[in-house]
Amino acid sequence: MTTSRRSLLAAAATAGTGMLLPAGNGSAAAAGTDMAAGGAAPVSPPVLPGFENLAADGYRMLEGQRVGVLTNMSGITRDCRSIVDVMHADDRVEVTAIFTGEHGYRGTPQAGKSEGDTVDRASGLPVFDTYLRSGKALAEVIDRSKVDTLVYDFQDCGARFYTCNWTLYDAMVATAMARRRFVVLDRPNPVSGRQALGPVLDKKYASFVGREPIAQAHGMTPGELALLFNDRFLPGAAGRRVDLEVVPVAGWRRGDFHDATGLPWVPPSPNMATPATALVYSGTCLFEGTNMSEGRGTVHPFEMLGAPGVDGAWADAVNGLGLPGAHFREAYYTPTFSSYAGKVVGGLQIHVHDRAAYDPVRTGVALLITARKAWKDFAWRTDHFIDKLAGSDRLRTMIDAGAGLDDITASWHDELAAFDADRRAHLLYG
Repeated sequence: MTTSRRSLLAAAATAGTGMLLPAGNGSAAAAGTDMAAGGAAPVSPPVLPGFENLAADGYRMLEGQRVGVLTNMSGITRDCRSIVDVMHADDRVEVTAIFTGEHGYRGTPQAGKSEGDTVDRASGLPVFDTYLRSGKALAEVIDRSKVDTLVYDFQDCGARFYTCNWTLYDAMVATAMARRRFVVLDRPNPVSGRQALGPVLDKKYASFVGREPIAQAHGMTPGELALLFNDRFLPGAAGRRVDLEVVPVAGWRRGDFHDATGLPWVPPSPNMATPATALVYSGTCLFEGTNMSEGRGTVHPFEMLGAPGVDGAWADAVNGLGLPGAHFREAYYTPTFSSYAGKVVGGLQIHVHDRAAYDPVRTGVALLITARKAWKDFAWRTDHFIDKLAGSDRLRTMIDAGAGLDDITASWHDELAAFDADRRAHLLYG
C-alpha cells in the first residue's frame, strides 16, 4: 500500500465519510454510516467498527465467496448481536463455517482451554477450533472447511501476550499456506493507540504469548497488526504474504480509550472483565510469571495482586515511588479459583486516575521490583514463564541482580524505538 493511499484510508476511517475505497492485497476498505450508541450520549463522530462498515456496503467484498468467520463472543455489532448470527441470516453473504480460538466461540472455558470442534446451536454451522493449531495443521483445517475467505473479528486489549494477536497471526500464516483470502474487520484498541511501550520480543523466546518481535504494549489495532504481520513476518513464516483486506474502523481517534467510542464491551476472554482490566493488563499480566496471585478468581482480575502474608507495606512502597496516573490501595481478597483459591490473599488494588499519564508496563515492572522486596516468599515460576511474557530473560535477571526501575526500562529503549518506527509505517488512523 502506498503512503498516499494509506493517508486516504486513514482519513476515510477517521471521518466516517461513507466512501468505499477499492480493495486489494494489503489494502483497506471503508464505508461509514451515521449511527449513535443506543442508551448513551451520542459519540461524535460515531465510531463504527469494521463489521458495521462491511455490512453498510452490502458485504460487496465477500460477494460470491464461501466465508468462514474467525471470532468469539466479542465479535458483536453495536447493538450487541453476534456478527455470525447477523451474517448467517443475511442472503447477501454466504457464511459456511465458524473458526475460534482459546476460550472458544461462546467464551465458556478458562485460560489455556478451548471448546474443541463442535456445531453452533444458534446457526447450525460447524465450528473449527484453531487453539494450539498452527502452520500446516491449521492450513489443513482451512482446506477441510472449504471456505474461500476467512474473516477475522476479535476485540484485542493492546498487549503482546494476549493470545488473540497470535490467533490472528497463526490464521494469517495458515490462510497464506492454504492460498485463501483473509479479511480483518478492525476494532479500536481499547487502551488507545497513542504509543508502543515496553520490551520487544526476542525470537528465542517465541511462544503462543508472543510469536514475533513486537512491543509488550503494541499500540495498534488488529487491522494494523495484520498489515505489519503480513509485511514483515508472513514471507518468512508462510513463504508468501496472505491476500489481505482490512475493513477499518470509522470515527476512531488514536488517543481514544474505549469509553469514548460508545461501543459495548464484551469480555474477549473470561478474565478481561472490563476496559479497566485492559488498561493495566499489559503490565500486571507479568505476575502470571510469579508465585503471586494476579487477581484471577476475583471481580478485578489483573487490578488486584497479592499473596498470603503480604500486608500494607507493599502498597506503601509502591505509592512511595510516585508513579504517575495511579494510586495503590492496600487490599485483601479470597480468590474463588486459580492461585490461592479459597485462601485470604493480601496485596493491593490498582486505581488508575489519569489514563493519559499512566504507563502500564513501567508500573508492572515497579510492582515486580517492590513485591520481591515486600514478600520474603516471592519467586518466579520454576518454568520461567516470566521470560516468555517479558519476551526475554532480561527482566528477570535484571530484577534478580537488583537493578532499579529506570535502568530496567532504559534497557529496551533502542529496540522499542526501532519497533515504533516500523509500527508507524503500518498505522491506519491519525
